Amino acid sequence: MDGVTVNEEGIPYFFEGHYLFKGFHGTAELSNNSFAELDDHHHLDHIDAVFIMHYEDEPTHHDRIFFFLDNKVFSYYKHKLEIGYPKDISEVFPGIPEHLNAAVECPKPDCDEDSVIFFKGDDIYHYNVRSKAVVEKEFKSMPNCTSAFRFMGHYYCFHGHLFSKFDPKTGDVHGKYPKEARDFFMRCSKFSEQSDPVERERCSRVHLDAITSDDAGNIYAFRGHHFIRKDEGNDTLQADTIENAFKELHSEVDAVFSYENHLHMIKDDQVFVYKVGEPHTHLEGYPKSVKEELGIEGHIDAAFVCQDHHIAHIIKGDKIYDVELKASPRVASNERPIALFKKIDAAMCGHDGVRVIVGNHFYHFASTMLFIAGRALPVQHKVSLELFGCDH
Repeated sequence: MDGVTVNEEGIPYFFEGHYLFKGFHGTAELSNNSFAELDDHHHLDHIDAVFIMHYEDEPTHHDRIFFFLDNKVFSYYKHKLEIGYPKDISEVFPGIPEHLNAAVECPKPDCDEDSVIFFKGDDIYHYNVRSKAVVEKEFKSMPNCTSAFRFMGHYYCFHGHLFSKFDPKTGDVHGKYPKEARDFFMRCSKFSEQSDPVERERCSRVHLDAITSDDAGNIYAFRGHHFIRKDEGNDTLQADTIENAFKELHSEVDAVFSYENHLHMIKDDQVFVYKVGEPHTHLEGYPKSVKEELGIEGHIDAAFVCQDHHIAHIIKGDKIYDVELKASPRVASNERPIALFKKIDAAMCGHDGVRVIVGNHFYHFASTMLFIAGRALPVQHKVSLELFGCDH
């Protein structure tokens, strides 16, 4: 990759050649669709480096995305090129060389002062945002970065298809690196032979498609073609392909909920039901249509059932519906708006309340009512760290 950053909303942007990938999966688009002036000035076929400046004490640069190409820098605010740009790199970032390889923001206390780290070959430059002082450093244990990325409080150096996590002050790389970027930062159906499936799934930065816990409290989390199971009590993790464990599904699911020792798995407009066990047993007569099984139409984003209840809570966009599972026929009713979220990736309910997953984070609510009617976001938690114990 030529450059990696997040936009103002925290969505990762991956740049490679002419192309921009928004988020961790999906089709690429031409980068000049979103940043047209880059092409106007240089007939862009790549960028050298990119980062977002997110320092509220610097209002003229706050939430600006800076692109570097040859000796020029472009400043974008809300996807619009700011007046007067492009400018020479030396004018905006004095002391920083041309033809960079990578750049990444580094706020306090990750760095001693709010800074930007620039990479050119073996040379590392720490640029103080306020004083504009430049300190050259030597990162001996790091490879040369083609792009750099700050995400969820960690710093990553990308080199080819590999990445290494590094300390932004010293450049030290701890742990088993480099790792395969396509295992952790993209949703791929196939992975390298060296890939550890459990580590890959527990530490992936790609958002979950669905999550649930069965009657015994075991968690099933689904992402792309794979899923991870976390056993209650001993926290043992297992990873497998969806096709291997739920062969009738083949791949991705939209939502999953558990009810009376059965997993109800929603894919497109169909519902598949499996009895929990080793192996999971696909019930005869399924799949059935979502309309027939749950009395609702259209794409479903998430679903959950709380313990000792018989109501499936179905989430579509920013609306939630109730389906009484003991009723026949089943009907989706009691439509309510969700105050805090426009889009939810996955949700599950356990003995301690509801966990709502949005991107790489989850939010815990003590009850379904507090989740639906809440007006203030609770503490934000990291999915990879606090659900699955990933240490990087």
